Amino acid sequence: MNMKRNILLDDPNLGKVESKYLLECVKTNFVSTAGPFVPEFENKFSEFLSLSKAVSLQSGTSALHLALIEAGITKGDEVIVPALTFVAPINAILYVNAKPVIVDVDINTWNIDPAEILKAITPKTKAIIPVHLYGNPCAMDEIKQIAKKHKLIVIEDSTESLGSKYDGQYTGTIGDFGCFSFNGNKLLTTGGGGMIVARNAKKLDHIKFLANQSRDNSKGYYHPEIGFNYRMTNLEAALGLAQLSRINEFIEKKNVFSKIYKKTIGNINSIKFQQQYPLSKAVLWLTCLSFTTQKGDIFTIAKKLKLAGIPTRRIFYPTNLLPYLKKYSKKCKNSEQIYKTSLCLPSSTCNNESSISFVANKIMEI
Repeated sequence: MNMKRNILLDDPNLGKVESKYLLECVKTNFVSTAGPFVPEFENKFSEFLSLSKAVSLQSGTSALHLALIEAGITKGDEVIVPALTFVAPINAILYVNAKPVIVDVDINTWNIDPAEILKAITPKTKAIIPVHLYGNPCAMDEIKQIAKKHKLIVIEDSTESLGSKYDGQYTGTIGDFGCFSFNGNKLLTTGGGGMIVARNAKKLDHIKFLANQSRDNSKGYYHPEIGFNYRMTNLEAALGLAQLSRINEFIEKKNVFSKIYKKTIGNINSIKFQQQYPLSKAVLWLTCLSFTTQKGDIFTIAKKLKLAGIPTRRIFYPTNLLPYLKKYSKKCKNSEQIYKTSLCLPSSTCNNESSISFVANKIMEI
């Protein structure tokens, strides 16, 4: 008997716990930016990362933007960023009128290549934004060594890597700043929203000030510098608290799904998974792979999977090829090759192990 499967790519996992927290938030009438849920979420999130402080924001992009501002990045400065990424970190660099210097990634890990970082450094370079792509940690030991030698700020784009570790440290806690996203498809969601962390508490205090339109509450509506409306709402924070209470469940599922994929189809010569550095312990937001088969391109493979009820999606378009960013980059052959051959597989924690096994076996069949 054929049973119709509901296989999900990256849908959020919401249930009774989330309903309970949201209802409590509505009952208290604290639904906007003022109220107890936001500071509680910030505290619980920082505790998870073994930090003393975190600042909630409206998105991962706003976290990147404020990190650059707090780092003093401005017009004339250069910031090194990988070609293979969601476009948010590059846009954030442009928001502060700095120049994004787009470099290629490592062909195996899909993350920014430290060798390419070294080639791109000039006297104008002020920061590096390593992106832990799809949850896979970058080579943070090499990146930090480069940054220390050349006196560069490291802003980790950890928007996809919550729960991942490099050399025993959570991604986002290794560089000068760590930025997280809670978009609807992330490991933990608040619907939208984001978070920023840093070792320097004073810098976080100033970021919190900037996010509240730089308002000096002791003087009423007094704003001593330009600010932003980047605050998280209590409704979002309530949802975040519920999700955070389940984060170990989500991490376990992501890890199990990744193992099923790799165990089932990892030995097929025409398939190559995104690889990890030896010191990495990735919690893959999405399990992705490259197809090197000559039997059909990824469009054909994706179409056959769709006919079987299996959703997939292309990986991020190489930013060096985007019309408005071409002037900031040279050819990035690895990023372009990965894009041409790779797909993201169903990884939502709403799936079960049976569904993931079905997907893996269907890929093997194709």
